[in-house]
Amino acid sequence: MKNLFLFPNKYKKLGWILFLPSMLLQIFVMVFKINLDDYLNIKVFALYQETIGEKSGFFRVIENSVCDELLTFLLIVGGILICFSKLKNEDEYISKIRYESLVWSTYLNYGLILFFTLFLYGMPYLNVLFYNMFTLIIFFMIRFHYSIYKLNKSANDDE
Repeated sequence: MKNLFLFPNKYKKLGWILFLPSMLLQIFVMVFKINLDDYLNIKVFALYQETIGEKSGFFRVIENSVCDELLTFLLIVGGILICFSKLKNEDEYISKIRYESLVWSTYLNYGLILFFTLFLYGMPYLNVLFYNMFTLIIFFMIRFHYSIYKLNKSANDDE
C-alpha cells in the first residue's frame, strides 16, 4: 500500500533527536519556573506585536527572546516526524493502528479541553491551551507505540 502522507522511516530518528531534548528542557523550564525571556534575545520580524509598555503595531521588527519559540518549534517538528514517519515494515494493519491511534488521541485531547473549559479558569486555563499544542502529538505517540508494542509482543508470543 502506498501512503503518500508519511515521511520516510529515516526521519523518525531525526524526530527523536529534536523531540526528546526539547521536551526535557520544556519540562525542566516548567518545573523550575525558569524565565526564558532573559536568553537568546534577538531582533525578529513580527506580523503583529502588542506588549505592555510598548507601542503595538503590524509588520514590525522587535527584540524578543526566541527560546520559547525555538522549544515549541523543535517539539512540534520532532513530534510530527516521530508520529508520521513510516515504520520499517509499514503495512495495512499498521496503517489501521495509526488511524485508530490518531482518532483516539483526538478524542482524548478534545475531551480534556472540554473538561478544563468547564472547570478551570484564568491563567491555569491559558496554560492548558498552551500545552494543548503538544498533547495531541504526545497522546498519539503514546497510543501508537503502545499498540505497536502489543502487536509485536503478541507476534513473539505466538512463535
